[in-house]
Amino acid sequence: MRIGFIGMGNMAQAMAAGFIYSGKIDGTDVYAFAPHQDKLKANAGKIGFVPAPTVKALVQSVDTVIIACKPYQIEEVLKSVSEDLEGKALVSVAAGWGYEQYEAILGNKVRIQCIMPNTPSMVGEGVLLFENKNSLTDNEKSEIIDLFSCLGLVEEIPSALMGIGGAISGCGPAFMDMIMESYADAAVKYGVPRTLAYKLVAQTMLGSAKLELQSGSHPGALKDAVCSPGGTTIRGVAALEKAGLRGACIDCIDAIMNK
Repeated sequence: MRIGFIGMGNMAQAMAAGFIYSGKIDGTDVYAFAPHQDKLKANAGKIGFVPAPTVKALVQSVDTVIIACKPYQIEEVLKSVSEDLEGKALVSVAAGWGYEQYEAILGNKVRIQCIMPNTPSMVGEGVLLFENKNSLTDNEKSEIIDLFSCLGLVEEIPSALMGIGGAISGCGPAFMDMIMESYADAAVKYGVPRTLAYKLVAQTMLGSAKLELQSGSHPGALKDAVCSPGGTTIRGVAALEKAGLRGACIDCIDAIMNK
């Protein structure tokens, strides 16, 4: 499989690096185009992909095209290479674009799969949501899922759930970052150096998440296991309940879904 990125921003760089460094695909089979050629060539030298001089040259060189440019650029890009895309697979990681939008422009001449990644994909701990409505062949789908699995957890979900899925996994890292920052501020308040505070809080969040995933236990049961009767943890839990932590978490998702 030869793949080509249209757009080479931070997320695309992380993906290309993950694909190549994992050994899933050789760098000579990964192409990329971006309008700033000097920056593109610098990243190519660092990551190991092949820089393409034009969008047309890129599409003609690959079997699978990954749309990773800005959403407002997509329609113009597609129209400029629509004939060259015929018979190829197109994978989109662009926010806000689903299967039906691409099909309206490209028809059935291009096989389409929309994916929603998140920023932890940059360190191989991402969530990658695959829209279940797609037109890939079974073999293509299997290869693409295997390729993206090196970036984190791959989950296929119904088209109708891509919005809420994106709110949780796509926007979620910002909310987790706010929680980490808040607890680090509390640690600093009581004398912990800032760098150490971030390290302690981040590892605590990472470890708690891994424990839930690997144990399969309900988060409430894991919380209960830390709360001794009359102890310090249950006092902190009670304070969070009083402050409305659960309601605030739900409210932030409501704000996204009801925009």
